[in-house]
Amino acid sequence: MIWWTTAEAHVPLVHFAVGAAELYADMNVGVDAIGVDWRTPLDVALSRMRGSVTVQGNLDPALLGAPWPMLAAAIDQVLAEGQAARAHVFNLGHGVPPDADPQVLTRIVAHVHEASAALATSPNTPV
Repeated sequence: MIWWTTAEAHVPLVHFAVGAAELYADMNVGVDAIGVDWRTPLDVALSRMRGSVTVQGNLDPALLGAPWPMLAAAIDQVLAEGQAARAHVFNLGHGVPPDADPQVLTRIVAHVHEASAALATSPNTPV
């Protein structure tokens, strides 16, 4: 594990590259996590990575304007794909667009927390 050290804190390192789908096998270079571009499903990215890896990703931010059922299904898909990782940090693929509705973002956070808790207590889900 590589840590960037300052006088105040140890900061975990996340390796992220846009459009790096074919490079994931070479990105696991002692970092704490690998960021996955929203264009590559997490399960596909994980199949290309070597070893036990923590991933960060990867909801397409264009879905923020979609009807809630479609957005919730996409969130659930990302969470399900992330279960194959050592650990998964859910996020938007390229951050929050300036015109994003804060109520939608709040709803996403609540849904991720609820769905993650349900996955963690599922008898067939690795924790």
